[in-house]
Amino acid sequence: MSSAGRTLVKPIEQGVGPLSAMLAVFSRDVRVAFRQRQDLLNPLLFFVMVVTLFPLGVSPEVSFLQQSGAGILWVAALLAVLLSLDHLFRHDFDDGTLEQLVLQPQPLFLLILAKTLAHWILTGLPLVLLAPVLGVMVHLDGNSIVILCLTLLIGTPVLSLIGSIGAALTLGLRSAGVLLSLLIIPLYIPVLIFGTGTVAAAGEGASVGGYLALMGAFLVLALTLAPFAAAAALRISMSNS
Repeated sequence: MSSAGRTLVKPIEQGVGPLSAMLAVFSRDVRVAFRQRQDLLNPLLFFVMVVTLFPLGVSPEVSFLQQSGAGILWVAALLAVLLSLDHLFRHDFDDGTLEQLVLQPQPLFLLILAKTLAHWILTGLPLVLLAPVLGVMVHLDGNSIVILCLTLLIGTPVLSLIGSIGAALTLGLRSAGVLLSLLIIPLYIPVLIFGTGTVAAAGEGASVGGYLALMGAFLVLALTLAPFAAAAALRISMSNS
């Protein structure tokens, strides 16, 4: 077993509480991710390349980019998160750490929530931070860029939480990436629609409070249900592996 796996087991076996176990899982995932910098950079580079190349392949006209810029950024962010999901449980599955997580006395859904939070911090949050620069590139105005960043800040955790279910279901399968995309993309569509719709409404001067409230409801629903669903899916995948 890798040294990264051993560093996780010790603090959890000492009878610590659920919050301390979550912190141990979170901190370990962050440390391991920074040792594998390629996995961190790939989604960000993909996000930048898609947004950069889209105007070259479709149209560089300012009016077109202002109208479709939010959709371009949201689709690119969605695909970037999707690209990173295969690694959410894969490395832990390969080195045996995931099996230890399943056998821990702490609730599995809390440990999965900690792993998903680490995934969002390392993948979703950098996308939010990059969005203003790319928003200027596609000629969005200042108000639209602020709303875009706010929708991404609310929406990208939902993408990670929903994605954790698909990543757990496809763990250990052949062509898991393709199957993961087929399972998860339909569930991403409502978040995509409301994310781009919020920015479009802001650009037209309409109120965006209702849109943001619905996206907040998506986040609360995902936080409430997704860790339980991912834990059940993970137990099924581990029992079949």
